Formats: sequence, structure tokens, C-alpha cells
Amino acid sequence: MSTTADRDTLPIVDFADLGTSEAADLALARQLDTVFSGIGFCYFRNIGVPQPLVDALFAASASFHAQPEPAKRALAMNATHRGYMAPNSSVIVTSSVAQVKRPNYSESLMLMHEVATTDPRHGTEVHGPNQWPDLPGFRPTVEAYEAAMRAFCTRLLRPMALALDLPPDWFLPHFEKPTTFLRMLHYPPQPADAPDDAFGSAPHTDYGFLTILCQDNAGGLEVRRTDGTWLKAPPIPGTWVVNVADMLSRWTNRRWQSTPHRVKNLSGGDRFSNPYFFDMDMDSIVACVPTCAGPADPPRWAPERYGDYLMERLDRNYAYRKGAAA
Repeated sequence: MSTTADRDTLPIVDFADLGTSEAADLALARQLDTVFSGIGFCYFRNIGVPQPLVDALFAASASFHAQPEPAKRALAMNATHRGYMAPNSSVIVTSSVAQVKRPNYSESLMLMHEVATTDPRHGTEVHGPNQWPDLPGFRPTVEAYEAAMRAFCTRLLRPMALALDLPPDWFLPHFEKPTTFLRMLHYPPQPADAPDDAFGSAPHTDYGFLTILCQDNAGGLEVRRTDGTWLKAPPIPGTWVVNVADMLSRWTNRRWQSTPHRVKNLSGGDRFSNPYFFDMDMDSIVACVPTCAGPADPPRWAPERYGDYLMERLDRNYAYRKGAAA
């Protein structure tokens, strides 16, 4: 089995045959298990999201970030983690990954799953209203992209379960009301004399289940190998960069790796990326799946509610959670 220590490139998993037959899904399951066990990162291709929609999403992000600063700050992050985050307003606290002292040199608009005002969850934790900019075509584009990504991720749950020798519908009850994030990121170019510990996104792992990222052509994303060196994850046309997040790693008793990654925009120009975070229901209890533990490998973590883990991480990492300006 390969590891991040002996790789020069990330593998590509092609989903053109997803759902066409049981054999196709089993073949995909084997690929996913190999990738997620050895690296935790890969590229996905042919996920059913049309390129014109991806192009429209990048155009929408560019139009938002091109606005004057007051217009963006008018949508400052609200209590349910939706809205605008200005540069230098978040610090990734990951003592097991790196000692980070400088805030991230990036800005973003965070949009999440829609929650109706009649929903009992509304106004609690991350269940609240999105903040939409008044830009032509922005909201329909974002909603179309989110719907396409959610549909693919839901289909993906079957081969992921098969990869763990679980019944094909094992994950479905945990995603009846998924927690989703679409973060529309803009990385200004880092100054040539920026210190070594200045990052667009400091070394970190993601919080939940799975991250699926579309990035522009600027580059800058790097994945940490097991030997501590960094592997570049450059843009490849028609692909998304995908990684296991913390709660999925816990679910699998670390059989699947939540691998640290970072971003430095050294391109000399702007960088845009749009990570989509597909996570379980906030009330899901994440406990080691039965196929990933045994007498010689007992569960490493006690069962934990995903929402509790998420809120603790948000409280630590974001200035607005501490009453500071976003």
C-alpha cells in the first residue's frame, strides 16, 4: 500500500462508471480504500458536475470578491457561521499539525445548507440563514452547484460503505440532513518577502466527513507526506481535489487518513478555490464502525456527536466566535 512518503503525485479516481453496476461500484470501493488508507488525498474525475457550472461558480466568486470592502463586510459572519470572513480573521489551531501564530491571508464567503425558519433547528448551532450578496445570477449559480455536489456526494456514500465492508446503505441515515459548507475563497498574492510562517491557509486538517475542492490554475495547495515533507497538489483540468476529514478518520479508526494540508499563494496573482464540505447530520454520533476495529486494534476514540466536535473547532479557530470583528 502506498503512503504519502513515497508519492510524487496524487492518484486520480474516475467516477464515470459510478452506479452503472455492482462490479463498477466494488471496483471504485477498492480504489477509494487504497487511496484513503494510504494518502487521504486524491483527485476525482467525472463526478457529474458540468464544467460550465464550475466556470460560473468561479465567475460568481470573482464578482463577489471584486466588490468594495464595505459591501463585503456588510455580510460579516453571523452566529450560525454564514457570511464574509475578511483576511487575517481566522487562525487554524492545530497543535498536532503545526504551531500557527499568524492568521490566514485569505478572504472568503461561507454558505451552508439551507434551513427553513419553520425547522426546529433554525437559529441553533450552524442552522441559520445564509447571507446572499446582491449580485446578478449569484444565488442561482451557487444553489445549482451545491445541488450538483450534494447529489454526487450522496451517490458516493454507497462505494464508500462497500470499501469498509459495510452494507451499501450504512452511511445514509447519517446524511438525511447533511451539514454542508461551500466556502468561496480568495487568496491575494503573498508578498515576496512574506515570512515562512505566513500562509493563505495554515497547515490543518478538515473537521467533518469529506472535502471536495475545485481550484483555479494558480496552484499553491500542498499535502503533508508521512515523512513531514510537502507534496504539491496542482490543478488538473476536469478534476476536484478530495480529502478525508477528521470525523471520517475517527469513524474508520484511522484506517482512512485525515491528512494535513496548507496553501501558499506564490503565483504572483490572485488565487480562487471553492471547497465543498460534505458532513454528517449535526446529531450524528460518530463511533468506530464495526469493520475497523478488533482485539488487536480497539477504537481509538470514544463516540462523539459530530455537532459538538464541530462547534468546539469553530469556537477555537474563528475571531467572530470570540466577539471580535470578522
